[in-house]
Amino acid sequence: MTAVKGSGPEDALEQSNRSAAGADDGEECGRSPADGRANDYDAFAEAYAAENETSLANAYYERPAMLALAGDVSDRRVLDAGCGSGPLSALLRDRGAVVTGLDVSAGMLAIARRRLGDDVALQVADLKDPLPFDDGAFDLVTASLVLHYLEDWGPTLAEFRRVLTPGGRLIASVDHPIVAYTIFDPRPDYFATTSYTFEWTFGGRSVPMKFWRKPLHAMVDAFAATGLHIKSIDEPQPDPAAREIYPDGFVRLATRPTFMFFVVEAPLS
Repeated sequence: MTAVKGSGPEDALEQSNRSAAGADDGEECGRSPADGRANDYDAFAEAYAAENETSLANAYYERPAMLALAGDVSDRRVLDAGCGSGPLSALLRDRGAVVTGLDVSAGMLAIARRRLGDDVALQVADLKDPLPFDDGAFDLVTASLVLHYLEDWGPTLAEFRRVLTPGGRLIASVDHPIVAYTIFDPRPDYFATTSYTFEWTFGGRSVPMKFWRKPLHAMVDAFAATGLHIKSIDEPQPDPAAREIYPDGFVRLATRPTFMFFVVEAPLS
């Protein structure tokens, strides 16, 4: 889950860029969270969900891109891994998918339950752990802005492959590696996997976050190592409807890297 936050429409992309880069760079960069553990979505679930609902980078870029890449999902069994408050799950359900949502945050899932009712099965689980599903349980897995929370993608991708039916697809979005590398100086070692810390602000309250940056080749290698075949790597444009709502942010989002999207496929045998 990744959010954007700013004081107005013109600031929306700036927050998404900060979320992808942090305040400093280095092996363990930025301040160590002093006012709570990092990535504690239970502590700010309501504020995050409200912001995510209409933000430029989420509502007019990331989610439309995920849906476009998913294509026809009618009657498809879909695992929304890291579903958060459920906005993507709801869109997939409305397009005829049979959706299961999974997230580590019980607070976010409580909001998702209010949104989705009993139409979507929801379960608390950590993507670092084995998934609580049978082999081949899903035709499609969506991982919307979640992999950059993990230092090692390998075990999680292996589990995604296991729960996918042969020929099933994984669609994953992540913070663009160029953003994490270039936005602040001094720059880190691009070719190393490094963590970075930063703060998001919701309603005047700062919350500590921690992500992991990887070079593009390490991302590609992680998919290959688990036997998942890359079908496409995408850098889509934002929804044109955002041009009038976020005129300045739209131009920045349309001309600078923000997120990268992978479509990968489980082998047929």
